[in-house]
Amino acid sequence: MTGGPAAHRPLLIGNASGFYGDRFDALREMLTGGPLDIVTGDYLAELTMLILGRDRLKNPAGGYARTFLGQLEECLGLARERGVRIVTNAGGLAPAGLADAVRKSADRLGIPVRVAHVEGDDLTASFPGALAAHAYLGGQGIAACLREGADVVVTGRVTDAALVTGPALAHFGWGAGEYDRLAGAMVAGHILECGAQATGGNYAFFTDHPSELLRRPGFPLAELHEDGSSVITKHDGTGGVVDIGTVTAQLLYETAGARYAGPDVTARLDTVRLTREAPDRVRVRGVRGEAPPPALKVGVNRLGGYRNEVVFVLTGLDIEAKAALVRDQMEAALAAAGIVPGASDSAGAEGSSGVRVRWDLVRTDHPDAPTEETAGALLRLVVRGPDQERVGRAIGGAAVELALASYPGFHLVAPPGKGTPYGVFEAAFVDRGAVRQMAVLPDGRRIPVPPAPGTCPLAEVPQPPLPEPLPPGPTRRAPLGRVAGARSGDKGADANIGVWVRTEEAWRWLAHTLTVDRLRTLLPETAGLTVVRHVLPNLRALNFVVEGLLGEGVAAQHRFDPGAKGLGEWLRSRHLDLPEALL
Repeated sequence: MTGGPAAHRPLLIGNASGFYGDRFDALREMLTGGPLDIVTGDYLAELTMLILGRDRLKNPAGGYARTFLGQLEECLGLARERGVRIVTNAGGLAPAGLADAVRKSADRLGIPVRVAHVEGDDLTASFPGALAAHAYLGGQGIAACLREGADVVVTGRVTDAALVTGPALAHFGWGAGEYDRLAGAMVAGHILECGAQATGGNYAFFTDHPSELLRRPGFPLAELHEDGSSVITKHDGTGGVVDIGTVTAQLLYETAGARYAGPDVTARLDTVRLTREAPDRVRVRGVRGEAPPPALKVGVNRLGGYRNEVVFVLTGLDIEAKAALVRDQMEAALAAAGIVPGASDSAGAEGSSGVRVRWDLVRTDHPDAPTEETAGALLRLVVRGPDQERVGRAIGGAAVELALASYPGFHLVAPPGKGTPYGVFEAAFVDRGAVRQMAVLPDGRRIPVPPAPGTCPLAEVPQPPLPEPLPPGPTRRAPLGRVAGARSGDKGADANIGVWVRTEEAWRWLAHTLTVDRLRTLLPETAGLTVVRHVLPNLRALNFVVEGLLGEGVAAQHRFDPGAKGLGEWLRSRHLDLPEALL
């Protein structure tokens, strides 16, 4: 698989996993659904690395995504028969261990297979106190393995898009400095990485499509061309939909500004152009690339302490007063147990005992409700601290003791549990020269993978000029989502909300209306935080980065929606004055 005559034909790359726990039979569906050269599996997220780190504490031989082995047991022979190579980051914290397990499985099945793996991402020893610290590697190690004939390539922590840039480097024979081509492959990889999110899953405008079409979306694939352009599609006959909207939504997912940096290249998202080529076929072209930054990102996961949660059910009348009573009672009981959180607030205040307390009242109740459930509200108490006994038995005991001594109708969603460990994620950066990436080939040879030869410090792209405003006209009070789509997600402590529209008229309105100040008004939770707006005219999109919204990251379970997955839908539900011409 190297540059040559075959390199001029498109490379067909499919995805069969967007996270650890995705649809088990997706690998078989991709292999049987139509032509394919490479099938990728993305199993790693910030939270997944913490989960694997805790697995490894219990079992030193663990640390990789075990479901991948089960999928491979069913499909390795099929992949071999069809000449499809498999590239996956399911190796997690132990790519060599998973590669060995794949070989043993293949031997047991009697299937000849050449297995290689990529290592060098593990920097845990350099970060004292870390459970797992891993650099985000690029696609060069994957490419080296494929060039040497590997049928299965297992990696640890690579960027999600590297699962596509690596095969593209090997297939087309691109040089490390062909940034526009690499950027096109990187963008294609970003679109594929979350599986069915590119084919109608989690899609803002899902009601535009028949429900039976979205019941079981197929997984996406990219027809990647030698110039770096691609067509995003899916196998014929599979569910879901691929259109400009679904592709735009995934392009905006968990990104920030116009420069989308990776270890191989920095892709300019403000240059991406999308064109509907045919039903379920969207062409991605025009992507410009720049040299990657000189530093590599490192995901550092630590154990942050222990967490406990109690959810009180408040029913019927006087919801606010009931919440105030039980909150006063609980805080008095916690203080008696030595837990002094100070003035608790929505961010979760930390007091002198090192314990953080957060209260959230969720008003799910309705007046004159026809069922008891619809008459109820939920009061959620989350306590985090360094001592398992304190956040476990003390909180649970205090809540249970109020069963006959608090507000009328007192009961809990579930009995309180013991304090459970939670994780903290932080991003660090190291010079790329300090990371020793290694391709370990099927015959056991170890090939060092040099860092990218050229780099360029990352800088913000100046905001582009805005379109002409929409002329004044009659308006109607309605939800923003009547006009705009959104998708949101997490990056460490920060959240992003990508918002896009589907017509030029709507873009002229959105670009001038949805400012940072307006966003803060619509989402009061963001009011005291730094919010940065990025403008992407080619996509008719705005991308907002809300710094610090998620506290110590998704694993810390800081808020009701710890990964900010519903943040965009909350924004779309908010009402403002919309031009009637857009409705």
